[in-house]
Order: sequence, then structure tokens, then C-alpha cells
Amino acid sequence: METEPNGPTPRVAWVGRRLGEINLALVFLTRLSWVRTDWSRPLMSAAWAFPVAGALVGLTGGAVAALAMLFGAPSLLAATLGVAAAVLFTGALHEDGLADTADGIGSGRDRERSLEILRDSVIGAYGVLALIVAMLARVTALAALLDAGPLGTALPAFVLAAALGRAAGPLFTAALPPAREDGVGAAAGRPDTAGVAVGLALPLLAGLLLGAWPALPLALLPLVWLGWLARRRLGGITGDVIGCAMLLTECTAVAAIAMAWQ
Repeated sequence: METEPNGPTPRVAWVGRRLGEINLALVFLTRLSWVRTDWSRPLMSAAWAFPVAGALVGLTGGAVAALAMLFGAPSLLAATLGVAAAVLFTGALHEDGLADTADGIGSGRDRERSLEILRDSVIGAYGVLALIVAMLARVTALAALLDAGPLGTALPAFVLAAALGRAAGPLFTAALPPAREDGVGAAAGRPDTAGVAVGLALPLLAGLLLGAWPALPLALLPLVWLGWLARRRLGGITGDVIGCAMLLTECTAVAAIAMAWQ
């Protein structure tokens, strides 16, 4: 008599790999450290799942903002609470990258000194100003979207912006070399083309269906400027620069959607 082969079927194994990649993206990009994940695989093997984690971040922040608005909070206060919730959910991971990148690139020093500044935990003037602008951009844009509609406008817009922002990370990693051989940027690995394409397609197609076209594609344009600066000043990317790319894209996306949907 023939026996059934041991182990999962190819379909079950495929689903298991995809779920593992979602877990990897969630654990790295959020505070969900209790989720079981396989750290033996490189981070960018989960490139396609980055916008899934981003959508959860945007859903959390957007839901807090929408609920605050529905319970009587003015739109600016509700937006502040929503952005704060998103920042707490990520552990300010991308804000840290933005501040360090602004200090490192804005220092005007040579490559080696700029990379040292990126690793320094002290935030300088450029980093502080970059954080202020990023917070103001998200809060004011989200407040405008809340005024247009807490659930039908603000919530999907914040989800789309956060998802596209995380999709920008693998895109940036694929486009530029690591600035040094160690660190998160190098250890993350290089994403494959299919992973980057799927990661970008998820928020862009959702944006097309929800009428956020061409606001979302335009939000990717600042990456060209950031990439030029990173290559010229640092010789490539680091983990901080990848985080900066994600937050820059998210801020630009939510601002562009707010202007498009007014």
C-alpha cells in the first residue's frame, strides 16, 4: 500500500512562507515583538509584505483619529492623537531614521564623518527640524482629511499613505547599494524584483480603486532627491536612510492625498 508523503503540501507550504514573511515585516516595522517569526531569513525576503505592515500602522493611527473626531475632538487634536498612535505603534522607528539621516547628510562633512553622525544617538538641529516638519505635515494633512470625512476619507487615506511609505523601503534598497558592509542596511539583504513590484502594486492599485491617483505615484518622486543625496554624500544607503525614505514617502503621500481629495 502506498503511504501519504510526509510534510505539508506545496500549497500549504507556500501559504506558510507568505505568512512568515508578513510576520517578519510586522515584527521589524512595528512593536508587535510577540509575533513569532523566523529571523534566519533576510529582512528583504519579506519586501512584498512591507505595505501590509504599513497598512496596519495606518489603520491604527487612522482609527484613533477617526474615533477621536467622532467623540467630539476637533480635527487638529484628533489628527495629533492619530499620528501619535502610529508613531507609538512603530516605536518611532522611521522618525529615528529621518532625524539621523537629516543630521548625517545635512552636516556637510565628508563621507566617513557623515556615517559616524548617522550612528550617533544624539539628535542635532537638522534632525529636530526634520521631525517637526514631518509631524506637522502628517497632522495638518490628516486634520484636513478628517474635516472631509473621518471614516470615508481620513481613514483610507492614512492607510494608503502608510502602506506606500513602507513599500518605498524595499524600492530604495533595490535601487541603491549599502553605504557600508555592516549595519541594518547591509544585513537586510537585497529584495528581488518581484517582491518590490508586488509591494508597490498593493498600495498603488488600492489607491487607483479609491480615487487617489495620481497622488500616490507622485509621492514617490522625493525618493529620487533622497537617493541622489544618499549616493553623493554617503555612497549609498543605511538602515536609517531606508527608514527616512519610508517616512518621507508617507508624509508626501498623505499630503498629496489631502490636496487631491479637497
